[in-house]
Amino acid sequence: MKSILLGTAALAITASVAFAGSHSVVRMGTEGAYPPYNFINDAGEVDGFERELGDELCARAELTCEWVTNEWDSIIPNLVSGNYDTIIAGMSITDERDEVIDFTQNYTQPDPSSYLALDGTDVDFEGGVIAAQANTIQAAFIASSGATLVEFATPDETIAAVRSGEADAVLADDAYLRPIADENADLVLLDKQELIGGGVGMGVRESDTELKEKFNAAIQSMKDDGSLNALLEKWEIGPGF
Repeated sequence: MKSILLGTAALAITASVAFAGSHSVVRMGTEGAYPPYNFINDAGEVDGFERELGDELCARAELTCEWVTNEWDSIIPNLVSGNYDTIIAGMSITDERDEVIDFTQNYTQPDPSSYLALDGTDVDFEGGVIAAQANTIQAAFIASSGATLVEFATPDETIAAVRSGEADAVLADDAYLRPIADENADLVLLDKQELIGGGVGMGVRESDTELKEKFNAAIQSMKDDGSLNALLEKWEIGPGF
């Protein structure tokens, strides 16, 4: 899933003990722009797989939770600085992130990344121009592949770049791109896929060990009783557990 690249390791130091321990209200930070994982619905509320999952996890952990949206590029710094208490935003668990924040166990299996292009486009995967959302595992993959990477701040902008001809294709999570291809006759998913990333988990501050343990127990209980698999199937996200 998506992987943010951090500009400064000093962020880890700013995680104060003041934010650790018990929480009267747990603020759940998400992007709100990456369906089906998370998006803003017509009522202006956070919706999607992670909204349903997060609400259920909070109920099982007996926590009072509220939802906060934040742009992807600053989602980790704002967790560290205390603007919210968790990240639940389609975030892949990576070694790089783990140096700055901590993670729960994964609540999705690795989801394949797919390429989306205009119908009829002959895409050169090694020498062409491929779009990706900035600071993601897909962007890092393209940068190391030999293709020319063009990065954009939001997922919508990557699709617009394909339509305008600025990029030959976009690489993103299959679960995000597949509905777009299904709903737009001029856009198609290509046969080639990439398996990158190690599954998605909740991000927490390194000092919040108690909160991490509560969410870990709730995630495990959903795996054990099959309810997590049911949610993954409902939102058509990757394989189950």
